[in-house]
Amino acid sequence: MSKAEIKKIGILTGGGDCPGLNAVIRAAVKTAVLQYGWKVTGIEDGFEGLLSDGKARPLLFDCVKGILGRGGTILGSSNRANPFEYKFKVHGKIVTEDRSPVLLERLKSLEIDALIVIGGDGTLSIADGLHKMGVPIVGVPKTIDNDLASTDITFGFDTAINTATEAIDKIRTTAESHHRVMVVEVMGRYAGWIALQAGIASGADIILIPEIPFKLNEIHEIIKERIKNGRHSSIIVVAEGAKPEGGDMHIKKIVEDSADTIRLGGIGEMLAQEISDEINVESRETVLGHIQRGGSPSAFDRILSTRLGVGAVNLLAEGGYGRMVCLKTPNIDSVTLEDAVKQLKQVSPNSEMVNAAKSIGVSFGE
Repeated sequence: MSKAEIKKIGILTGGGDCPGLNAVIRAAVKTAVLQYGWKVTGIEDGFEGLLSDGKARPLLFDCVKGILGRGGTILGSSNRANPFEYKFKVHGKIVTEDRSPVLLERLKSLEIDALIVIGGDGTLSIADGLHKMGVPIVGVPKTIDNDLASTDITFGFDTAINTATEAIDKIRTTAESHHRVMVVEVMGRYAGWIALQAGIASGADIILIPEIPFKLNEIHEIIKERIKNGRHSSIIVVAEGAKPEGGDMHIKKIVEDSADTIRLGGIGEMLAQEISDEINVESRETVLGHIQRGGSPSAFDRILSTRLGVGAVNLLAEGGYGRMVCLKTPNIDSVTLEDAVKQLKQVSPNSEMVNAAKSIGVSFGE
């Protein structure tokens, strides 16, 4: 489909929310209307909105007024509506069904000529599947985890590490007041970017990430040495996917009817208990959880989101279907959706950033 044939585009946000989603929506709507004269339809609640009636609405200029700095997404989101493996309960049992034909019919009924999908690896994998079915579609990378390898950085990440850093700064003051070891568990799934960067920014003493399995005995010895040297409080920042050497990640629960069935969590609690039992020092855990997803996006994320929103509309106009806009510093570029989700971006244990942290005395529990 050429630029001239596009009259209306759709936009949806899938997966977990994060700061900057509304900035992308705003930029895409403004660019579509001002530069190309297109109409824009907002799909509510991710792909669920294309599998249900009445979950779409026009996005006009007034609809995106004042949303640049607003967290979350005005369209709503969902990570439970994979059209290729739609899960629902029948008589108490989970049943899976391919509802992609329903989605295609819904796009036709809404007269949507092309689609912008904003999401992480799961959402973009679905987008790739729809592209292969002939849907004119482009993706925008979104995740606070920063684990998409095809873009230098994902929007939402900068805000998340700022939020985590501020929280750890506040936790430090109570740690010092009570001579405690404070374990702060942060998000990130299977990548340690949030823990690494928030840990460095907040001056953490120990940073534990999935890419570097840790030794409990090493952590115990570090804390004992700090106490011996008069440092009676310590800050440990641990990624939810971190694991001990020879051990497994902590799974909080399994959610069968979700596209992302595994929920990580609990490593912070385990560490705090281990430290209290082994060293006989007061230790507390704090799980930052969804606070990292919320709030107003940082200036960096507002700018990046705006650039990606503009880039997504321009990519549609160029006929670049089946691609994802991305940041290749200093420019906005694009890659195929297939390549975008092919590889998880993890922290290299020998990276300059890890080595810089080690140079200033940070331990990774090795």
